[in-house]
Amino acid sequence: MKPRVAFFDFASCEGCQLQVINLEEDLLALAHAVDIVSFREAMSEHSEPYDVAFVEGSITRKSDEDRLRKIRENAGTVVALGACAAIGGVNALKNLGDLDAVRREVYGSSAHLFETYATRPAGAVIKVDYCIPGCPIDAEEFLSVVKALLMGLKPEIPSYPVCVECKLDENPCLFDHDGFCLGPVTRAGCGAVCPKNRRGCLGCRGPVDDPAVQAEMEVLTQHGLSLEDALGKFQIFGGCLEVLQCQPER
Repeated sequence: MKPRVAFFDFASCEGCQLQVINLEEDLLALAHAVDIVSFREAMSEHSEPYDVAFVEGSITRKSDEDRLRKIRENAGTVVALGACAAIGGVNALKNLGDLDAVRREVYGSSAHLFETYATRPAGAVIKVDYCIPGCPIDAEEFLSVVKALLMGLKPEIPSYPVCVECKLDENPCLFDHDGFCLGPVTRAGCGAVCPKNRRGCLGCRGPVDDPAVQAEMEVLTQHGLSLEDALGKFQIFGGCLEVLQCQPER
């Protein structure tokens, strides 16, 4: 029997699932290799259990936890799909302020009707086996992860910084052109797409496992910037990393 694969979404724009759909011909090849049993973006059918569950989106309501735990119970492997599921993503910006004030700002006089709590990634609620970082994910990286899982191998997600990819592509360093970039401490795997297009990395893939903080500080100091400047940028996608201890709740 072909492995059964399911896709689920929580608080997100669902752009990472759209990246999967955009695979087009490669998606057709994937559909021949696996049995997709749940994928709201592409089909109406749904069945359980599943061998691999891809979860997009962060957890922003207490009531979401039971649904996520049920997904974990029905799945052999759970993969966090994208920045929201992996590190909290832009949804975690609300963690930096008063949650009641944030809710009133969004919902106005109807705020009391909407449940919310501090945003957290999927891994803060359940055990996540693997993460595919990014906002959105890189479609080719998604394919490589799926291929590894089908072969019973551990998916290889880069643990070196974006700067490595920049140097391999001979991109000019944005710091040398009065720019700002979190590339020295952000996980590679995106092909340095933002610096390649003269936009500084904002850390959507999260920090590398062992970030060279001292090297980043030296670069910042050399260009008249501070640690606060870097942390402020990192909060765009990593507000959860700053405010919440995102560990699985057992």
